Amino acid sequence: MKKVDRRSFLLLGAVTGLASGLSVGNSSAIAPETGAEKASSQGVRKYVRLGRTGMRVSDISFGSFPLRHGDEGLVHYALDRGINYFDTAESYGDGVSETVMGNALKGRRDDVYVATKIAAGARDSAESMMRRLDESLARLQMDYVDVFFNHAVNDVDRLKNPEWHEFAEKARAQGKVRYLGMSGHGGYLVDCVDYAVEQDMFDVLLLATNFGEDPAFYERFTRSFDFVANQQGLQGPMKKAKEKDIGIIAMKVLRGAKLNDMRPYEKQGYTYSQAAFRWVLNMPEVDNLIITMRNRDNVDEFLGASGTGAVTAYDMELLQQYAKMNEATYCSNTCNDCEGSCPYNVPIPDLLRMRMYALDYGDVSIARQEYARLEVNGAACLSCDGSPCRDACTHEIPLADLCGPTHQMLS
Repeated sequence: MKKVDRRSFLLLGAVTGLASGLSVGNSSAIAPETGAEKASSQGVRKYVRLGRTGMRVSDISFGSFPLRHGDEGLVHYALDRGINYFDTAESYGDGVSETVMGNALKGRRDDVYVATKIAAGARDSAESMMRRLDESLARLQMDYVDVFFNHAVNDVDRLKNPEWHEFAEKARAQGKVRYLGMSGHGGYLVDCVDYAVEQDMFDVLLLATNFGEDPAFYERFTRSFDFVANQQGLQGPMKKAKEKDIGIIAMKVLRGAKLNDMRPYEKQGYTYSQAAFRWVLNMPEVDNLIITMRNRDNVDEFLGASGTGAVTAYDMELLQQYAKMNEATYCSNTCNDCEGSCPYNVPIPDLLRMRMYALDYGDVSIARQEYARLEVNGAACLSCDGSPCRDACTHEIPLADLCGPTHQMLS
């Protein structure tokens, strides 16, 4: 079999096998009222406790990665449909997302929970972190945020920085932050979560996970292929976090978000996104999820999965179809298989993540902003013959064919 076919076969077999730890219903059990059209008209149908924060948050919550000036009405639309947890970051649109969020939520602060983020480095000072928090609060036009995240952590040294602890204590004491969190989607995510949980540093974890990252997908293949090992064992640290009552929010749940690819296969209002959400929300470690909402149709479609219970057989068909169509080029960004393969130190997972932002999410401008922040980009890929990384991905993504074009697109 061709490499791509073999990889798709493994995923399809795993999908068809179903995950033993999930609640899976029969397709005939899908009641009309759980369809997208009916569910979206009702908005959020379930609120969940976010760990020891005690906050009751919408099971499907609002990610504001692409918010632009003038999008305040979209935030209002989501709020009116029951969404009460809104996630943003200083880096989203270089502060534009926070500004729009602040404008939209003015006068509604008591109705919502708001989270924002900064990427605090291993050598950043407590003073600089406080300054950045204050700048975020100014853009949000708020006195405090409910959760303040150290963003995109992929280095344990960032967690060991004593300045973060000094900052965190002061921010809480001054009432600027209610709870602290860590977000992550990089190759050292497991190490970072392990350390953070062991040190009991955070109240909330925002973690990249989806149906294709769940080791349960690969349980039937562990005797022949070590695919479970390639999922980095994130469920282990997540279980430890739950034992400490740390809230866990899932992100990157659509595994690339190629929603238009799936439209021909969706029937009677049931969509791939809703299937992907049900899978994640049925994971015992996950409390809720955040998802980028770009327009009102997104809000309606995504809320169609709110509170709808078990993963159905039809959901599994949609997940299976998505895997068949897209797994050949999807990089989970968290396996580190390709680390060290590039003699020029090109951060291959970062390149492919930004390729996803541009091509799958359809947001080239944000992809270019993120790409410009890389210390090393993919310029070397243009003159490389591709041999160093050609076979570096054990998931068999054709890295050598993707990195050069990604640099050309985003540089």
